[in-house]
Amino acid sequence: MKLFLAGVTPWRGGGQYDTVIETFRPFILESFFYVDEDTERLLPHFGDFLLDSGAFTFMSGTVGSIDWDGYIKRYADFIVRNDIKKFFELDIDSVVGYAKVKEFRRELEKLTSRPCIPVWHVSRGMDEFKRMCDEYSYVAIGGIVSKEIKPDKYNLLPVLIKEAHKRKAKIHGLGFTALNWLPICHFDSVDSTAWTTGNRFGYLYYFDGKTMKKKDAPKGHKLGDSRAAALNNYVEWLKFQKYALTHF
Repeated sequence: MKLFLAGVTPWRGGGQYDTVIETFRPFILESFFYVDEDTERLLPHFGDFLLDSGAFTFMSGTVGSIDWDGYIKRYADFIVRNDIKKFFELDIDSVVGYAKVKEFRRELEKLTSRPCIPVWHVSRGMDEFKRMCDEYSYVAIGGIVSKEIKPDKYNLLPVLIKEAHKRKAKIHGLGFTALNWLPICHFDSVDSTAWTTGNRFGYLYYFDGKTMKKKDAPKGHKLGDSRAAALNNYVEWLKFQKYALTHF
């Protein structure tokens, strides 16, 4: 399983992160909403790269009115200019409806001359999931972060994964790194911002050889150097990334 690290790009400004990236050649998921010149500069050093459309940002309600046609053209231009092979559709069903999402999908594929990765949501229904798996070689499950699929329904994920594999499609779990479920849910790839939580809440992650553990700062103390802590957490999750590739 490929475990992609997501979140606000930690390498902005260069420095030690550049060395880590060139050494580990990590699997990275970045949102088009946040890409910049550093993203493009480091693309050749990533072991694999997934480009998200930024749809979750739109669904979070933090963005005002959008010129969708202009956004899709900019998204397509970035994909073509950087020869991005794996990119997600604008799965903004809850904003514009699924019929419009399919229009956006067709336009995006027309502009890039390559297939996107469609993102299934529960509201699309099982028949649509099967249709996506028949028509695309790589599909994704969305709605995990937004709790469309709550943890008490994670037992449904292996069923969906098995269905995708039966139809010869690879499948990605968007925003999914529930550590106890990774060995059970045989996704081909997943991504998560979990590595950033230590940076935000003041603890260090470490890879124990099989999974990720965390160590809290001493009681009454804060981590002294937040950038060093973030770098530590990043490197430890990269170790887990390498482990997941051969063990899940």
